[in-house]
Amino acid sequence: MPPGAMEPLKVGITGVRGVVGQTLVPELVVRFAEAFGAYVDGGEVLLCRDPRPSGPMLQAAVTSGLLAVGCRVTDLGICPTPSLQLAVARGEARGGVSITGGHNPPEWNALKFVREDGLYLSAIQGEELLDVYHQAAVQRVGWDRISTRIGSRDAIEPHLRALLAHTDVERLQRQKLRVAVDCGNGSCARLVPRWLLALGCEVLPINDDPTLPFSRLPEPTAATASQARAVVLAGRADLGLVLDADGERLSLVDEKGQALSEELTLPLAAEAALSRRRGPVVTNVSTSGLVDQVAARHGASVVRTPVGQAFISEAILEHQAVLGGEGNGAVAVPEVQPTHDSAATIGLLLEHLARTGTTLSALVAALPPAAVCKLALPVAPSLLFSLMQEFRDRLGHSVEGAQVDHTDGVKVAWPDGWVHVRASNTQSLLRVIAEARTLTRAQELLEWARERVKP
Repeated sequence: MPPGAMEPLKVGITGVRGVVGQTLVPELVVRFAEAFGAYVDGGEVLLCRDPRPSGPMLQAAVTSGLLAVGCRVTDLGICPTPSLQLAVARGEARGGVSITGGHNPPEWNALKFVREDGLYLSAIQGEELLDVYHQAAVQRVGWDRISTRIGSRDAIEPHLRALLAHTDVERLQRQKLRVAVDCGNGSCARLVPRWLLALGCEVLPINDDPTLPFSRLPEPTAATASQARAVVLAGRADLGLVLDADGERLSLVDEKGQALSEELTLPLAAEAALSRRRGPVVTNVSTSGLVDQVAARHGASVVRTPVGQAFISEAILEHQAVLGGEGNGAVAVPEVQPTHDSAATIGLLLEHLARTGTTLSALVAALPPAAVCKLALPVAPSLLFSLMQEFRDRLGHSVEGAQVDHTDGVKVAWPDGWVHVRASNTQSLLRVIAEARTLTRAQELLEWARERVKP
């Protein structure tokens, strides 16, 4: 792949993201901020960021663009994206912008655009915003109408109150769980340890200083859980938590020090949610079938969407779901808000452990056997979608003995497993995910797809 091929600008349903100083530069950020300010037609816009070194620079650029089109800006500082979303949803602003690369490495950053109800822009709304950006004809206000004051507000305390209102706090305070939490020095360091203390937990925090560099790659997976595993074992904790940079994704470590795949976060949360009340569960077409088996055990249905939080949120509202989420460790608990919120997920899981008296390892053991394999294939941005189309053409619309689903990319499902190939929403990658009852079969399916994709 040519030099620089992995430094694209990704514009889509997840917002605008890229490598800072290469494709994500201040001039572009100002223009997108102007477009968003014009799109929400002025008014107050909330702004937050994660602790990346590029955050202050991009915050200044976003603020300039919003002010230029007549918006009032309120700065929430370093705080989780779900805290901003909840603040917007409670009628405090016309919209919001979260400056965060989320699970991406530290050289990346992004603008995530939040609409008036606290959700990310839908696919159609994202296209509308892009039209405004490309037209480059926003109406800037005169010098005498530019807001001269940047407001400030705490969004974390109201988020904590919302979490407490939907959790059996007394039961958890009696249980006194011991919890290790690796915040990765991300924005959750300002929320999750406080949340655990409010629940009466004994907290074993690591990497909880957002003034320091990220302690690991921000994506929470079994591979990035080594420090959390060590603390769980040394501190004899009941479980460990591994968080991303902006409060959406969560992976887990059980009390035995076993790092769990991020694919297990949603089925475990589904077990907890469906044990309280019945209703549909929403997930995407690329998420483990374990969630279907958990739902079936409780007589519940599963709704599948394309990949992306905006699709999950819309389906939660449409189907009045009890839970939503994706296989990357992101879960939405609708009682708190219909958008990915790792703090709400933590409350749901801890309450279930306290109510049932079980352990995390026992919950995992109760799940059917399944193996998930994942592969990320770097592809030059100019070739990404043409390669996907070539893969579709090679397969056609039918594969012997399998069902083919074109909801998002191409998913091929046999009776004993499935494989899914799609273009990443956030990086210049083709993502290949396979699942089967055994690791050997999952690896075979992964290789079957790999042989047919020619990057």
